[in-house]
Amino acid sequence: MAMEKSSSKYRTQFWYVAMASFLLWLVLLYLFSSSAKTVHNHERLFRQENIIDLPVENVPQNHESDEAPVVVSEDISVDNSSLPVSVDISPDDQMSEDKKVVTDLVEELEKERVENEKKRVDSVITGRSSRVKRGRREPRKARSSGRLEADKKRVRQKDDDESNAENSDENHQALDKEPNFFEPKKDVEPKKAQVDDNDDDLESKRGRELPSDLSSDDIEDDNTSESEPKTQRKFSSNNNTTSEAKNRVISKRNQPKRVGKVMLRPRETRSNDPCKGKYVYMHEVPALFNEELLKNCWTLSRWTDMCELTSNFGLGPRLPNMEGVSGWYATNQFTLEVIFHNRMKQYKCLTKDSSLASAVYVPYYPGLDLMRFLWGPFPFMRDAAALDLMKWLRESPEWKRMDGRDHFMVAGRTTWDFMRTPENESDWGNRLMILPEVRNMTMLLIESSPWNYHGFAVPYPTYFHPSTYAEIIQWQMRMRRINRRYLFSFVGAPRPNLGDSIRTEIMDQCKASRRKCKLLECVSGSQKCYKPDQIMKFFLSSTFCLQPPGDSYTRRSTFDSILAGCIPVFFHPGSAYAQYIWHLPKDIAKYSVFIPEKNVKEGKVSIENVLSRIPRTKIFAMREQVIRLIPRLMYFNPSSKSEDTGRFEDAFDVAVEGVLERIEGLRKRIEEGKEEIFDFPEQYSWKYNVFGNVERHEWDPYFDRP
Repeated sequence: MAMEKSSSKYRTQFWYVAMASFLLWLVLLYLFSSSAKTVHNHERLFRQENIIDLPVENVPQNHESDEAPVVVSEDISVDNSSLPVSVDISPDDQMSEDKKVVTDLVEELEKERVENEKKRVDSVITGRSSRVKRGRREPRKARSSGRLEADKKRVRQKDDDESNAENSDENHQALDKEPNFFEPKKDVEPKKAQVDDNDDDLESKRGRELPSDLSSDDIEDDNTSESEPKTQRKFSSNNNTTSEAKNRVISKRNQPKRVGKVMLRPRETRSNDPCKGKYVYMHEVPALFNEELLKNCWTLSRWTDMCELTSNFGLGPRLPNMEGVSGWYATNQFTLEVIFHNRMKQYKCLTKDSSLASAVYVPYYPGLDLMRFLWGPFPFMRDAAALDLMKWLRESPEWKRMDGRDHFMVAGRTTWDFMRTPENESDWGNRLMILPEVRNMTMLLIESSPWNYHGFAVPYPTYFHPSTYAEIIQWQMRMRRINRRYLFSFVGAPRPNLGDSIRTEIMDQCKASRRKCKLLECVSGSQKCYKPDQIMKFFLSSTFCLQPPGDSYTRRSTFDSILAGCIPVFFHPGSAYAQYIWHLPKDIAKYSVFIPEKNVKEGKVSIENVLSRIPRTKIFAMREQVIRLIPRLMYFNPSSKSEDTGRFEDAFDVAVEGVLERIEGLRKRIEEGKEEIFDFPEQYSWKYNVFGNVERHEWDPYFDRP
């Protein structure tokens, strides 16, 4: 009895300690969130682009005598604090007003300097004429004529040598430096102004290279001497020339930059280059955006061992041979970005010279990065890495060439995971797809939005990743000979919470056709839906595989069924036809069956009757087309070489080809001077991508936005 009371007492104390620890954890969590937001706001406040930097200097004052007139130096500029400030105007207006005051002051000083220079020259000429008349010369104050002549020769020789060296360096830099096609033109000024600038720069250079044995006192004496030699006078005017060049630079900085002609084409290669127009440059992004995510794979998911699933180049753990063919892996659908990155490393036209590249690949893992924070208590962290990457890209020279329109990136999730609006901070996903920089890029996702310009769908990764040509041929031959017992099958779970879902009706029809339909219902507790061998056996035994929409338009099951040689049956054009435009044929009747979901929902059609009426010869032709599509819809093993897979192209090759064609089309429109790169409304992107126009179509009701 005493032991039971003691244990009860300990349990009560334990729960008190647990509750206190939990409350302490909540307090620390709140403090951490508040401090993180504060640091984030401060970082934005003190970014470099928010700092006002007027190109002005302090005003030196003359304290030699209170009665003497004030002499203003040519190096003069005005301190920011001396400018008048109005409390009622905005910061932008204040900054423009400050610039205007500084510019006016600099112009007045320049005019004053020119007038003083003219007066000094006139006085020198007058003095010379008077000395000629009097027949005498003023004594020299500075140095002997021999020393001046030596200094003169030394300065001239040094100027010539340095000028030649600089010209040579500039020529080499012009050849080696990658051209920046968004730089403003530098030859738009009149030739006379260019000559004046060159003369001023040369004079200022000579002023900076004044011999060390000439003191400032000597120069002042030479300036006051009427009989000074020409070299001496040139030294004395160096300060004026330097100030003039500096003022000219300051005034040019305040002018708006001129945008020159944009050169969008990559550098030409030889005519017989097999990679001409196919070169891809891969950014070397910081490891924070890819490699460190894999190193810290244990943080990616709370319920799934992502360390195991991201192994083997993203293919996951190896599986036993299926139907006597090797190359099978337990691949997770969210590891596409890792697979694509490793396939890109083996791309035959990958280049380290960005000037040759027709496209630029950004090896960022946005899906894995987002996965860490989808269910966490810090929603603002979902956007942190994406915003940092965009800043990094904007500062790269490759980005400036086409403002990012030749860049592309891959995400192993649907587009809806990256479409959160800024005002809904706590909603699902992040806002990667709506960032301005990403909207300039080409985004590859496992499901795209029908209403976006920049998103394009690529196939889900399947379980089969062959390494050789023989494995591909062997699997295709096996799919042609296999015996299929069932007319159609369905693998999936009902969606009772989705009012427009037709899965319940499909499952009811399948249960009513037990002899012809095979059903694998993925209810809670069922493990068969998560075992690759069980799923593939269902598809291998069926002629048609039903692919209705689920939580979104597309399904991974579509590509698993095609891999098994099963003819897909779609109920919504957004499940495949308007998605995988690069990978699937335009003629949808050659490889699939389409049944409008509205007819199924209203009970107007029997799936069994529709499929049973298809002629046997047509079924054979459709299955053959599906089997031929298999290589284009799967991803080869990244460890394999291109020559090992022979003439076949996988989903990676088809996607890269589609990206290159799209970027080339954008490049042509920019070269043609099109004000709008896209000449159709963004909401009709799906229609333009599928049909090449935005005319009325029978599929319009499927994509009408509420």
